[in-house]
Amino acid sequence: MASPLLSLTWTDHVTGRRGFLVVDRLVRGVASGGLRMRAGCTLDEVTGLARGMTMKEALHYDPGSRYVPLGGAKGGIDCDPRDPEAYSLLVRYLRAMRPHIESFWTTGEDLGLTQDLVDRAAAEAGLVSSIQAVYPLLDDEAEARRRLRDAFAVEVDGIGLDELVGGCGVAEAALTALDRAGVPHAGTRVALQGLGTMGGATARFLTRAGLTVVAVADIKGTIVNPAGLDVEALLAARDTHGTVDRSALRPGDRELPGDAWLSADTDVLVPAAVSYAIDAGNQERITARWVVEAANMPVQPEAELLLAARGVTVLPDVVVNSGTNAWWWWTLFGDIGADAEEAFAHVRRSMRSLVERMLARALADGTTPRAAAHALVADRLPVIAERFGWYR
Repeated sequence: MASPLLSLTWTDHVTGRRGFLVVDRLVRGVASGGLRMRAGCTLDEVTGLARGMTMKEALHYDPGSRYVPLGGAKGGIDCDPRDPEAYSLLVRYLRAMRPHIESFWTTGEDLGLTQDLVDRAAAEAGLVSSIQAVYPLLDDEAEARRRLRDAFAVEVDGIGLDELVGGCGVAEAALTALDRAGVPHAGTRVALQGLGTMGGATARFLTRAGLTVVAVADIKGTIVNPAGLDVEALLAARDTHGTVDRSALRPGDRELPGDAWLSADTDVLVPAAVSYAIDAGNQERITARWVVEAANMPVQPEAELLLAARGVTVLPDVVVNSGTNAWWWWTLFGDIGADAEEAFAHVRRSMRSLVERMLARALADGTTPRAAAHALVADRLPVIAERFGWYR
C-alpha cells in the first residue's frame, strides 16, 4: 500500500503526551476524518484509520450527488478522555493543528470525544469550525452551514440526530446481511461491546427492527439477560462515556466480566467500542454467525481469517460505520435536509445498497466482505482521481 500523504506526531509541551495526524489522501484539496482520544493511541492506529476513511469516502461516491467524497484522514490523542487534563490537552492539540484544519483537514468526534466537546475546544483554539476546510467547496456556504446546524439541533426521542445516524447505518448493514441469508429479525439475538453513541444507537435500531439484545458490555463489565435487555432503560441510564448506572438493571439482568460479551449466545456480535478488541486468541470464543464492525478496526486481521475459516462473516468497518460521515456531507452539500425521517431513509437506502454490492461481490469473487469492499474501493478511486486529480 502507498504511504500516506502526510503523517505527523505532536508532543504536548505541558504534559508530554502525544497526538497524531495522518492524511491518507486529498480530493479537491480536502480530507475528512474524525479525532479520537484514548489512552494508548498510536501513530500506526491513526494511519490505519486514515486509510479506512479514504475507503469510506470512496465507497459513497455517486456521480449524481451534490456530495463528492473527500480524501481520508484521521487524528488521535494518546490520553484517557476521563483524565482531568484531557480537555485542555484537546484544546492545545487543535491549536497546534489549526493550520491543517483551516486548510485541508475536516474533523469531528470519534472514540472518546463528543461533537459538542470538539466544537467547544475548536472555538477555544481559534477555529471557525472543525470542518471549515470544506467551506470553499460549497455552492452556498451560509445556507449549507445553516442546514447542518439545523440538522444537529434535531432530536429524536431526546437524542440528537447526529448521535443516531451512525447506529442507523450499522443496524441497516446487519439487517441487510440477515435478509440476504433469509434469517427473520424476530428471535435473532445480539450482543454489543459498547453502549456509547454508536453502540447505543445501533442497539436501539436493532431492537426496534425486532431483534433481541441479550448482552451489552461497558467499562464496568457485561450486562446479560437471555430473555432480552431493556435497551431503552439502559440507554437512559448511561453517562456521557456510555457507562450504564447499574441501579437501572432489572431482576433478570446479570452482571458478568467485561469480556463475557464475546462468548454470549448470539447470532450477531457488534463490537462498537475500541479497536483491536477481537484477536487470534479470543476469537475462538465467538459463536455468533455475524460480526458487525461498528467500531473502527475492532477485529485484528489474523482473527478475521480464523473467523472466516469457521464460517463467521465479518462485516467490515469501512462499510458498516460509514453512515455518520456520509450523513454530515449529504446534509452539508444539500443532498438531504435537516429532517430525521429523510436522514434515516437516505442512510438506510445507501447502506443497504452498499452492503448488497459488497456481499454480492464477495460471493462472486469467493472472498471475504472486507476484500470485496477493498475491491469496490479499488474500482472507484481511479474514477475519482480522473475527475478531480490525485493531489487536488
